[in-house]
Amino acid sequence: MLRLTITALSHSGDGIAHADGRTVFVPRALPGETVHAEITQTKKEVARARLVEVLTPSPARVPAPCPVFDRCGGCQLQHLTYDDQLKFKEDQVRTQLRRLAGLSDPPLRPILPAPEPFGYRNQIQWSLTAEGALGLRGQASHEVVPVEACLIAHPTINAVRARLTLEAQSGLERITLRVDDAGEPLIVLEPAEETPEVSLDLPIAAAVLPPDGPSFALAERDWLDITIKDKVFRVSAGSFFQVNVPQAERLVDLVLEALAPRPDDVVYDLYCGVGLFSAFLAPRVARLIGIETYAPAVDDAAANLDAFDHVSLYNAEVDDVLSALEDRPTAVVLDPPRAGLSARTAEALAAAGPERIVYVSCDPATLARDIARLARGGYRLVWAQPIDMFPQTFHIETVAALVKEGRTTKS
Repeated sequence: MLRLTITALSHSGDGIAHADGRTVFVPRALPGETVHAEITQTKKEVARARLVEVLTPSPARVPAPCPVFDRCGGCQLQHLTYDDQLKFKEDQVRTQLRRLAGLSDPPLRPILPAPEPFGYRNQIQWSLTAEGALGLRGQASHEVVPVEACLIAHPTINAVRARLTLEAQSGLERITLRVDDAGEPLIVLEPAEETPEVSLDLPIAAAVLPPDGPSFALAERDWLDITIKDKVFRVSAGSFFQVNVPQAERLVDLVLEALAPRPDDVVYDLYCGVGLFSAFLAPRVARLIGIETYAPAVDDAAANLDAFDHVSLYNAEVDDVLSALEDRPTAVVLDPPRAGLSARTAEALAAAGPERIVYVSCDPATLARDIARLARGGYRLVWAQPIDMFPQTFHIETVAALVKEGRTTKS
């Protein structure tokens, strides 16, 4: 048993302490606290520990409302006041922009809080225990923690989850529950191999998502219609979509502000998904080209953008298509996965020479790294806007507006 003083939070929300020449990470501990902790894993210079007792609590500590918060890996910050969660996240973006983008005074706007810190997620991916119980992955482990109701999930997700009955050997790897803006659910079964036998007595959309192919419907449809602002988006079972609808609407507003679309613009939408940003940009620009690697999402985007004759969609890796496109962009919006851009894509993007780039990121570290790469290609960060899409977790969404050096734009 160690007595530790927590000095800071890591990027993933773990408390940081130092003992015996090692940096010790203690989940659920807060800066300024003195705690008892038990080492669970050691390496040469770092260790992980289990929080046993808080001896001196931080003023920012609050009781976590979830009964499995100490075991579940879904949330990391329920024990921290929401105001302090926001400060932590904003500081994380600032720190990464200084450290990895080399900006001594980053042009960072104050973080935008979520209107609802609980009950906001329109999608939860449930894992299964060996006994067939539904749960979520444990913190820093492959353990599945049984969960009766997830507090950050939309209430309909918990209501449907409560009606699901599974056999111990169901053959399922996961079950994803999604809801649209009206609370209508979609259940997505993800089998390990063969499709299991299923009996549905719920009037809901349902689909099977095999490990090696696109989804197929078990009920009348395998998609949801989700409304963002005034536009309805078809979102298929396996397609990515923002999990926090009110914040997704603010995200769209930020992209439009940063891109400042003009009637003569040629816009690339990289990693375009189902066309969330394209749908709002297309009416404002001369030409729009979307690139997305997941084929069902491209099908969704084609449906969502069907009204626009000047939109072209490519089902391909961005790396493979970007340099080959003949239409040179005046503006680019990109929303890459957590790993950010490859060095090849960053180089090709800078070489394409758009006047404006809007980078939507879910990882401050890869965002800052890519801003540094684009800076070497002649781009300057005008502003970065963190937005809290994921309350109670360490995840942070950020919109960054960049311009080609020599051009000006308002901050």
